[in-house]
Amino acid sequence: MEYVFSDRTNNLKPSAIREIFKYASDPTVVSLSAGNPSPDAFPVKELEEISARLFKENPIGLLQYSVTEGYTPLREHIKKYMSEKYDIKSDGDDIIITTGAQQIMDFSTKALVNEGDVIITEAPSFIGSLNSFRAYNAKLVGVPVESDGMDTELLEKALKENENVRFIYTIPNFQNPSGVTMSYEKRKKLYELACKYNVLILEDNPYGDLRYSGDFIPAIKTLDTEGRVIYAGSFSKVISPGIRVAYVIAPKPIIQKLTVCKQGSDVHTNIWSQMLCYEFLTKYDFEAHLEKLRCIYREKAKFAMDLLDRYCAPEITYDKIDGGLFIWCKLPNGVDMQKYVKKAIERKVCVVPGNAFLTDESETTNGFRINFSTPTDEQLEKGIKALGKLIKEIV
Repeated sequence: MEYVFSDRTNNLKPSAIREIFKYASDPTVVSLSAGNPSPDAFPVKELEEISARLFKENPIGLLQYSVTEGYTPLREHIKKYMSEKYDIKSDGDDIIITTGAQQIMDFSTKALVNEGDVIITEAPSFIGSLNSFRAYNAKLVGVPVESDGMDTELLEKALKENENVRFIYTIPNFQNPSGVTMSYEKRKKLYELACKYNVLILEDNPYGDLRYSGDFIPAIKTLDTEGRVIYAGSFSKVISPGIRVAYVIAPKPIIQKLTVCKQGSDVHTNIWSQMLCYEFLTKYDFEAHLEKLRCIYREKAKFAMDLLDRYCAPEITYDKIDGGLFIWCKLPNGVDMQKYVKKAIERKVCVVPGNAFLTDESETTNGFRINFSTPTDEQLEKGIKALGKLIKEIV
């Protein structure tokens, strides 16, 4: 039988990262391509204790249907926590729990974007979000990322030149894939431009709690006096990606639409996971847990950057990072990035080609992304040493 697919999905391609996982699953390959938390980061003992207690005390609550908006105690706790710790608060906002932050990207696009409408994103940007936007046949316009965040002059140019811009998508903290953090000056400028050109901002912040050096920078959402910012938070990188619990704080009319989208998608996020999150956040020392994660990633990031300096400099360059899980590496001008990545795979090292993170994957880039959180120190050294040996042979 010949299968005819919808226009919406006809042009979608498999995730480049998921495709690379096919190579990375080979135990002889050093994978610097994943975006997974460190195996040492999971609070296994605590989650085991919580789960056992919940099944003993409230088994039906764990296994029964729940409300679409999310587990009420968890929602209320997140509201209070975000208000007190990060000054994210507004009487005009509400919150909904989602099945991972990826669902926020999907529902926001579904609720706000018509086919052909424009979404402005950072370039490079997270491939999962880009694919969500593509699924609704949005027109994607990329704005280059500088060492302190999105180029705001080119952002204004994009806002002037494109009609029907529905929102600006940004990952301001330790951006995936670049590792860059947007300065406070640029956050203010981005918000000013959103007000000037009457567009929304989708602020994606999965890595904000993983700052291990430098000064804290307030979220764009703290500037939101006009109800323009949709704030996406997640527990994937600070508790577990497998539990698939995230949340979105946004103006109440937007939350109402996202709720309807969720009712037609998965009814509600796994209630077991939500209750697990709530218990861990409120009955254990979450701040101590975050500090443990920062210590883990501080050491691993320093080790990875030291290895890049030792084995890959001066041919491969990168911007030093203050948090998160990724480093964006840049090849010398004239070196074919795609060929370099393929040769690296032949040498049993996987990285993610930079064009996978662009709004137009056919564009050329000299960048590629490495992840340092998942590999062991031995694997990191083996992989980065091989990358350095390869580039020195080429140039």
